[in-house]
Amino acid sequence: MKNVKTAVGGAMLLAAAAWSAPALAQGSCAEPVKLGGVLALTGAQGTIGKVIADAGKLAVDQVNKAGGVKGCQVEFVVRDDTSQPSVGLDAARYLVDVSKVQAIVGLVGSGTALQVVNSVSVPNKIPTVACCAVTPALTRMAEEGKTGGYFFRTIPTARSMALAHAQAAMDKGYKNTVIMYINNDFGNGTAPDAKTALEKLGGKVAGVVPYAENQPSYRAEVQKALALNPDSLILIGLSADGTTILRDWFSLGGTQNVILHNTMRSPDVIKNVGERFLGKAVGVDNGQASGPSADAFNKDFQEAYGRPAVGPGLHTMYDATAITLLAMQAAAKLDGVSIRDALRAVQDPTGVEVQAGVEGLKKGLDALKAGRKIRYVGATGAFRFDRNGDVTGPMLTWKLNGSEIVTEKVISLEQMNALGTKAGF
Repeated sequence: MKNVKTAVGGAMLLAAAAWSAPALAQGSCAEPVKLGGVLALTGAQGTIGKVIADAGKLAVDQVNKAGGVKGCQVEFVVRDDTSQPSVGLDAARYLVDVSKVQAIVGLVGSGTALQVVNSVSVPNKIPTVACCAVTPALTRMAEEGKTGGYFFRTIPTARSMALAHAQAAMDKGYKNTVIMYINNDFGNGTAPDAKTALEKLGGKVAGVVPYAENQPSYRAEVQKALALNPDSLILIGLSADGTTILRDWFSLGGTQNVILHNTMRSPDVIKNVGERFLGKAVGVDNGQASGPSADAFNKDFQEAYGRPAVGPGLHTMYDATAITLLAMQAAAKLDGVSIRDALRAVQDPTGVEVQAGVEGLKKGLDALKAGRKIRYVGATGAFRFDRNGDVTGPMLTWKLNGSEIVTEKVISLEQMNALGTKAGF
């Protein structure tokens, strides 16, 4: 069932959507288990954020069909951060103070994640599992003991993206690459590492050009980049801004040798830029695992939403949601400390393997109810949170085959580790 609520957060009107299954009325529980989601449904990241939200909703729907958490149905309360960190902070506060959620997932933007973790997750002891925030600042916070262990993410950090950008430029033989990047926590956490990695791998960086988000035109920044006479472009930005930059880049005669961030791995971006301009383009993204669990998610997403599971954040959002709900089932009680500790417990390498999909999640929920250990292997494959709540994983490069987004190359975890060593990371 879907109903929409609204509330005022700060000076802005924020929309909240709550999803749960009709089985709530069957009622072994007076109230549903509540999971919060802070997601960019509008604004610069809205195009991809709405689809990412669907991936989280799919996991909630499947857990509800599998019997729910502790025999209760799950209500997924999602609030729109409008792609702005300050609004995301208000959204998270609302979820905790008003909706009384027991955990939070989502967090598309790094700036939003930093504010939410620092000001909401830690002081309120709310486990928070990000699908998409890649800033290394969150790792530093964890290393300094500032997250209290309440922050986790299912996506590799920005450093992995930076290495993949550099390797893509080397694979293509580009000799003089300009890097354009969004001037926020996300871009500032990725662009310097991309420059370092490319130079350490033997490439040359013509220059680095920052840009401010949410501008109607980027002609001035593009002209500055073109004045460096690059033979290629690495573009680190969001889907909306990236679309505008690419239009300006091509209209001003920029090369079609472009390397795009995972935020632009979207059919909407391809359509709005024009596939005829992107025939030589490649992009980077997290490497999706193959195998039955990944296949199950891809199939279920296609059936649920009538579109392929291709795009940034879909697999990682599903896993962020699914593993949080499994942890809530495993927790001794539904409080922050218990859920936080259970997030690692449901990754036990000696446990029963649990995969994506209704039957897979039911297997996990039933095993936990019976007191057995489980190992969640999700849409992104097997992963484990390290002491900072981070994960590592393979990366990929993608390209266009006509209008279809296809994988060009997979960079294995072992290869990623070797690249990191060569780059001095």
